[in-house]
Amino acid sequence: MAHVYQPVMLKSLLENRGRATKTKIAKALLEQDRSQVEYYETITTNMVGRILTKNRGITEKAKHDYHLIGFDELNEQEIDDLITICQAKIEEYIDKRGDSPWAHRKKSSGIISGSTRHKVLVQAKYRCLACGISAEHKALEVDHILPRNQGGSDELHNLQALCYSCNSAKRDQDDTDLRAVAESYRERLEGCLFCGGLEDRIFDENELCYAIRDAFPVTDEHSLIIPKRHVADYFDLYKPEINAIHDLTHIVRKQLLERDPTITGFNVGINAGESAGQTIFHCHVHLIPRRDGDMKNPKGGVRGVIPQKQSY
Repeated sequence: MAHVYQPVMLKSLLENRGRATKTKIAKALLEQDRSQVEYYETITTNMVGRILTKNRGITEKAKHDYHLIGFDELNEQEIDDLITICQAKIEEYIDKRGDSPWAHRKKSSGIISGSTRHKVLVQAKYRCLACGISAEHKALEVDHILPRNQGGSDELHNLQALCYSCNSAKRDQDDTDLRAVAESYRERLEGCLFCGGLEDRIFDENELCYAIRDAFPVTDEHSLIIPKRHVADYFDLYKPEINAIHDLTHIVRKQLLERDPTITGFNVGINAGESAGQTIFHCHVHLIPRRDGDMKNPKGGVRGVIPQKQSY
Protein backbone atom coordinates (compact mmCIF):
# COMPACT_ATOMS: atom_id res chain seq x y z
CA MET A 1 0.00 0.00 0.00
CA ALA A 2 3.02 2.30 0.24
CA HIS A 3 2.76 2.62 -3.53
CA VAL A 4 -0.62 4.33 -2.98
CA TYR A 5 -0.20 5.98 0.41
CA GLN A 6 3.04 7.82 -0.33
CA PRO A 7 1.93 9.54 -3.56
CA VAL A 8 -1.45 10.35 -2.00
CA MET A 9 0.27 12.09 0.94
CA LEU A 10 2.68 13.96 -1.35
CA LYS A 11 -0.23 15.00 -3.60
CA SER A 12 -2.14 16.27 -0.57
CA LEU A 13 0.85 18.32 0.59
CA LEU A 14 1.36 19.76 -2.88
CA GLU A 15 -2.32 20.69 -3.20
CA ASN A 16 -2.16 22.48 0.17
CA ARG A 17 0.90 24.63 -0.54
CA GLY A 18 3.34 22.19 1.08
CA ARG A 19 1.63 21.83 4.47
CA ALA A 20 -1.39 19.76 5.58
CA THR A 21 -2.80 18.47 8.85
CA LYS A 22 -2.78 14.72 9.51
CA THR A 23 -6.59 14.84 9.37
CA LYS A 24 -6.54 16.28 5.87
CA ILE A 25 -3.98 13.68 4.76
CA ALA A 26 -6.04 10.91 6.40
CA LYS A 27 -9.12 12.03 4.46
CA ALA A 28 -7.10 11.95 1.24
CA LEU A 29 -5.99 8.38 2.04
CA LEU A 30 -9.56 7.42 2.90
CA GLU A 31 -10.74 8.49 -0.56
CA GLN A 32 -8.47 5.79 -2.04
CA ASP A 33 -9.63 3.00 0.29
CA ARG A 34 -12.16 1.08 -1.76
CA SER A 35 -13.18 -1.10 1.19
CA GLN A 36 -14.36 1.96 3.13
CA VAL A 37 -16.19 3.37 0.11
CA GLU A 38 -17.95 0.02 -0.38
CA TYR A 39 -18.82 -0.11 3.33
CA TYR A 40 -20.61 3.24 3.14
CA GLU A 41 -22.21 2.32 -0.18
CA THR A 42 -23.83 -0.55 1.72
CA ILE A 43 -24.89 1.85 4.51
CA THR A 44 -26.37 4.16 1.87
CA THR A 45 -28.39 1.39 0.20
CA ASN A 46 -29.53 -0.62 3.20
CA MET A 47 -30.00 2.08 5.81
CA VAL A 48 -30.20 5.80 5.09
CA GLY A 49 -31.19 5.47 1.41
CA ARG A 50 -33.92 2.97 2.22
CA ILE A 51 -35.36 5.14 5.01
CA LEU A 52 -35.36 8.36 2.99
CA THR A 53 -36.81 6.61 -0.07
CA LYS A 54 -39.30 4.02 1.23
CA ASN A 55 -40.17 5.37 4.68
CA ARG A 56 -40.08 9.12 4.18
CA GLY A 57 -40.60 9.52 0.42
CA ILE A 58 -37.99 12.30 0.22
CA THR A 59 -35.70 10.60 -2.32
CA GLU A 60 -36.04 8.29 -5.31
CA LYS A 61 -33.60 5.56 -6.30
CA ALA A 62 -32.59 4.76 -9.84
CA LYS A 63 -30.13 1.93 -10.68
CA HIS A 64 -27.05 3.51 -9.10
CA ASP A 65 -28.24 7.03 -8.23
CA TYR A 66 -30.51 8.80 -5.77
CA HIS A 67 -32.65 11.79 -6.69
CA LEU A 68 -33.99 14.38 -4.22
CA ILE A 69 -37.70 14.78 -4.96
CA GLY A 70 -38.62 18.40 -5.69
CA PHE A 71 -35.02 19.59 -6.06
CA ASP A 72 -35.73 21.20 -9.46
CA GLU A 73 -38.31 23.48 -7.83
CA LEU A 74 -35.80 24.96 -5.35
CA ASN A 75 -33.99 28.23 -5.96
CA GLU A 76 -30.34 28.77 -4.96
CA GLN A 77 -31.20 30.51 -1.69
CA GLU A 78 -33.52 27.67 -0.64
CA ILE A 79 -30.81 25.13 -1.47
CA ASP A 80 -28.26 27.04 0.66
CA ASP A 81 -30.76 27.34 3.51
CA LEU A 82 -31.49 23.60 3.48
CA ILE A 83 -27.76 22.79 3.43
CA THR A 84 -27.31 25.05 6.47
CA ILE A 85 -30.17 23.30 8.27
CA CYS A 86 -28.67 19.84 7.53
CA GLN A 87 -25.24 20.94 8.78
CA ALA A 88 -26.78 22.39 11.94
CA LYS A 89 -28.57 19.10 12.61
CA ILE A 90 -25.28 17.19 12.23
CA GLU A 91 -23.42 19.54 14.58
CA GLU A 92 -26.25 19.52 17.14
CA TYR A 93 -26.29 15.70 17.28
CA ILE A 94 -22.49 15.35 17.47
CA ASP A 95 -22.32 18.00 20.21
CA LYS A 96 -24.85 15.97 22.17
CA ARG A 97 -23.47 12.46 21.52
CA GLY A 98 -19.73 13.01 20.94
CA ASP A 99 -18.02 10.01 19.32
CA SER A 100 -20.71 7.50 20.29
CA PRO A 101 -22.36 7.41 16.81
CA TRP A 102 -19.14 5.91 15.47
CA ALA A 103 -18.42 3.51 18.34
CA HIS A 104 -19.37 0.47 16.24
CA ARG A 105 -16.50 1.34 13.87
CA LYS A 106 -13.98 1.58 16.71
CA LYS A 107 -14.67 -1.48 18.87
CA SER A 108 -12.36 -3.83 17.00
CA SER A 109 -10.26 -1.28 15.17
CA GLY A 110 -6.76 -2.04 16.38
CA ILE A 111 -3.97 -0.86 14.12
CA ILE A 112 -3.11 -3.97 12.10
CA SER A 113 0.26 -3.70 10.38
CA GLY A 114 0.52 -4.15 6.65
CA SER A 115 2.63 -7.28 7.07
CA THR A 116 0.07 -8.86 9.41
CA ARG A 117 -2.78 -7.94 7.07
CA HIS A 118 -0.86 -9.56 4.24
CA LYS A 119 -0.43 -12.79 6.24
CA VAL A 120 -4.15 -12.89 7.06
CA LEU A 121 -5.12 -12.47 3.42
CA VAL A 122 -2.57 -15.02 2.23
CA GLN A 123 -3.85 -17.58 4.75
CA ALA A 124 -7.38 -16.99 3.44
CA LYS A 125 -6.15 -17.28 -0.16
CA TYR A 126 -7.60 -13.80 -0.73
CA ARG A 127 -11.15 -15.01 -0.15
CA CYS A 128 -13.75 -14.14 2.48
CA LEU A 129 -13.78 -16.95 5.05
CA ALA A 130 -17.53 -16.55 5.52
CA CYS A 131 -19.00 -16.37 2.01
CA GLY A 132 -15.95 -17.31 -0.10
CA ILE A 133 -16.02 -14.32 -2.41
CA SER A 134 -12.68 -13.37 -3.93
CA ALA A 135 -10.85 -10.13 -3.17
CA GLU A 136 -11.04 -9.48 -6.91
CA HIS A 137 -14.79 -8.97 -6.58
CA LYS A 138 -15.22 -7.45 -3.13
CA ALA A 139 -12.82 -5.68 -0.77
CA LEU A 140 -11.64 -7.79 2.17
CA GLU A 141 -11.20 -6.55 5.75
CA VAL A 142 -9.18 -7.99 8.63
CA ASP A 143 -11.64 -8.98 11.35
CA HIS A 144 -10.99 -9.85 15.00
CA ILE A 145 -12.66 -13.22 15.57
CA LEU A 146 -13.00 -12.43 19.26
CA PRO A 147 -13.40 -8.63 19.32
CA ARG A 148 -10.71 -6.59 21.04
CA ASN A 149 -13.26 -5.00 23.39
CA GLN A 150 -14.13 -8.52 24.58
CA GLY A 151 -10.51 -9.45 25.26
CA GLY A 152 -9.51 -10.60 21.78
CA SER A 153 -5.87 -10.08 20.87
CA ASP A 154 -4.17 -8.77 17.72
CA GLU A 155 -2.33 -12.08 17.36
CA LEU A 156 -2.55 -13.73 13.95
CA HIS A 157 -4.66 -16.62 15.22
CA ASN A 158 -7.44 -14.17 16.25
CA LEU A 159 -7.63 -12.51 12.84
CA GLN A 160 -9.55 -13.56 9.76
CA ALA A 161 -10.32 -12.17 6.32
CA LEU A 162 -13.95 -11.17 5.76
CA CYS A 163 -15.51 -9.16 2.97
CA TYR A 164 -16.99 -5.88 4.16
CA SER A 165 -20.54 -7.28 3.92
CA CYS A 166 -19.86 -10.36 6.08
CA ASN A 167 -17.84 -8.31 8.54
CA SER A 168 -20.67 -5.82 8.91
CA ALA A 169 -23.26 -8.61 9.26
CA LYS A 170 -21.17 -10.38 11.91
CA ARG A 171 -20.95 -7.17 13.93
CA ASP A 172 -24.66 -6.36 13.70
CA GLN A 173 -26.18 -9.81 14.20
CA ASP A 174 -23.85 -11.73 16.53
CA ASP A 175 -25.48 -11.45 19.95
CA THR A 176 -23.29 -14.08 21.65
CA ASP A 177 -22.14 -13.13 25.15
CA LEU A 178 -18.46 -13.08 24.21
CA ARG A 179 -17.43 -12.30 27.78
CA ALA A 180 -18.10 -15.96 28.60
CA VAL A 181 -16.12 -17.07 25.56
CA ALA A 182 -13.12 -14.97 26.61
CA GLU A 183 -13.28 -16.40 30.12
CA SER A 184 -13.53 -19.96 28.82
CA TYR A 185 -10.01 -19.76 27.34
CA ARG A 186 -8.77 -20.08 30.92
CA GLU A 187 -10.70 -23.29 31.61
CA ARG A 188 -8.55 -26.11 33.05
CA LEU A 189 -9.67 -29.47 34.46
CA GLU A 190 -8.07 -30.65 37.67
CA GLY A 191 -6.43 -34.01 37.17
CA CYS A 192 -6.21 -33.67 33.37
CA LEU A 193 -2.74 -34.62 32.15
CA PHE A 194 -2.67 -31.86 29.55
CA CYS A 195 -4.11 -29.12 31.79
CA GLY A 196 -1.04 -28.82 34.00
CA GLY A 197 2.15 -30.41 35.21
CA LEU A 198 3.87 -30.66 31.83
CA GLU A 199 5.59 -27.27 31.90
CA ASP A 200 9.07 -28.85 31.88
CA ARG A 201 8.23 -30.74 28.66
CA ILE A 202 6.96 -27.75 26.68
CA PHE A 203 9.44 -26.79 23.95
CA ASP A 204 7.31 -24.22 22.13
CA GLU A 205 4.01 -22.42 22.62
CA ASN A 206 1.83 -19.47 21.69
CA GLU A 207 -1.06 -17.77 23.46
CA LEU A 208 -3.54 -20.61 23.03
CA CYS A 209 -1.58 -23.86 22.62
CA TYR A 210 1.72 -25.56 23.36
CA ALA A 211 3.94 -28.32 21.98
CA ILE A 212 5.55 -31.29 23.72
CA ARG A 213 7.17 -34.54 22.59
CA ASP A 214 4.92 -37.59 22.82
CA ALA A 215 5.77 -39.79 25.85
CA PHE A 216 5.23 -42.91 23.73
CA PRO A 217 6.51 -41.81 20.31
CA VAL A 218 5.59 -43.62 17.12
CA THR A 219 8.78 -42.23 15.55
CA ASP A 220 11.65 -40.13 16.82
CA GLU A 221 10.56 -36.50 17.54
CA HIS A 222 6.84 -37.43 17.50
CA SER A 223 5.22 -34.22 18.82
CA LEU A 224 1.86 -33.18 20.24
CA ILE A 225 0.22 -29.78 19.71
CA ILE A 226 -2.21 -29.18 22.58
CA PRO A 227 -4.73 -26.37 23.24
CA LYS A 228 -4.29 -24.75 26.66
CA ARG A 229 -8.04 -24.62 27.26
CA HIS A 230 -9.51 -27.88 28.46
CA VAL A 231 -11.55 -29.12 25.51
CA ALA A 232 -12.07 -32.82 24.84
CA ASP A 233 -12.97 -32.87 21.16
CA TYR A 234 -11.25 -31.26 18.17
CA PHE A 235 -14.68 -30.29 16.85
CA ASP A 236 -15.33 -28.16 19.94
CA LEU A 237 -12.27 -25.95 19.38
CA TYR A 238 -12.81 -22.25 18.77
CA LYS A 239 -11.65 -20.79 15.50
CA PRO A 240 -8.74 -18.87 17.13
CA GLU A 241 -7.59 -22.14 18.75
CA ILE A 242 -7.67 -23.94 15.40
CA ASN A 243 -5.64 -21.09 13.92
CA ALA A 244 -3.15 -21.19 16.81
CA ILE A 245 -2.72 -24.97 16.51
CA HIS A 246 -2.27 -24.64 12.75
CA ASP A 247 0.42 -21.96 13.21
CA LEU A 248 2.32 -23.88 15.89
CA THR A 249 2.16 -27.10 13.86
CA HIS A 250 3.86 -25.30 10.97
CA ILE A 251 6.51 -23.89 13.31
CA VAL A 252 7.29 -27.29 14.86
CA ARG A 253 7.41 -28.93 11.42
CA LYS A 254 9.91 -26.32 10.25
CA GLN A 255 12.04 -26.84 13.37
CA LEU A 256 12.11 -30.61 12.84
CA LEU A 257 13.02 -30.35 9.17
CA GLU A 258 15.86 -27.94 9.96
CA ARG A 259 17.23 -30.18 12.73
CA ASP A 260 16.79 -33.58 11.07
CA PRO A 261 17.39 -33.82 7.29
CA THR A 262 16.35 -37.49 7.32
CA ILE A 263 12.70 -36.47 7.78
CA THR A 264 10.93 -36.79 4.43
CA GLY A 265 7.27 -36.63 5.42
CA PHE A 266 4.73 -36.26 8.24
CA ASN A 267 1.54 -37.83 9.46
CA VAL A 268 -0.78 -35.29 11.09
CA GLY A 269 -3.60 -36.87 13.06
CA ILE A 270 -6.32 -36.32 15.66
CA ASN A 271 -8.19 -38.97 17.61
CA ALA A 272 -11.69 -37.62 18.24
CA GLY A 273 -13.72 -39.92 20.44
CA GLU A 274 -13.12 -43.23 22.20
CA SER A 275 -14.10 -45.30 19.16
CA ALA A 276 -11.47 -43.40 17.16
CA GLY A 277 -8.79 -44.38 19.67
CA GLN A 278 -8.74 -41.28 21.88
CA THR A 279 -7.47 -42.14 25.37
CA ILE A 280 -6.72 -38.68 26.84
CA PHE A 281 -9.87 -36.60 26.55
CA HIS A 282 -8.12 -33.29 26.10
CA CYS A 283 -7.82 -32.52 22.39
CA HIS A 284 -4.31 -32.91 20.93
CA VAL A 285 -2.83 -33.07 17.44
CA HIS A 286 -0.15 -35.65 16.60
CA LEU A 287 2.69 -34.49 14.35
CA ILE A 288 4.60 -37.65 13.45
CA PRO A 289 7.82 -37.30 11.42
CA ARG A 290 8.32 -39.94 8.75
CA ARG A 291 11.54 -41.09 7.14
CA ASP A 292 12.17 -43.15 4.05
CA GLY A 293 12.29 -46.81 5.02
CA ASP A 294 10.82 -46.41 8.53
CA MET A 295 8.29 -49.09 7.57
CA LYS A 296 8.16 -51.56 4.74
CA ASN A 297 5.07 -50.24 2.97
CA PRO A 298 3.80 -46.81 4.12
CA LYS A 299 1.14 -46.60 1.39
CA GLY A 300 -2.20 -45.60 2.82
CA GLY A 301 -0.78 -43.53 5.68
CA VAL A 302 -3.49 -42.71 8.20
CA ARG A 303 -5.74 -45.36 6.66
CA GLY A 304 -3.64 -47.69 8.82
CA VAL A 305 -5.87 -46.86 11.81
CA ILE A 306 -7.78 -49.87 10.48
CA PRO A 307 -4.84 -52.07 9.42
CA GLN A 308 -6.70 -54.21 6.85
CA LYS A 309 -7.81 -51.04 5.06
CA GLN A 310 -4.32 -49.48 4.76
CA SER A 311 -3.36 -51.13 1.48
CA TYR A 312 -5.66 -50.47 -1.47
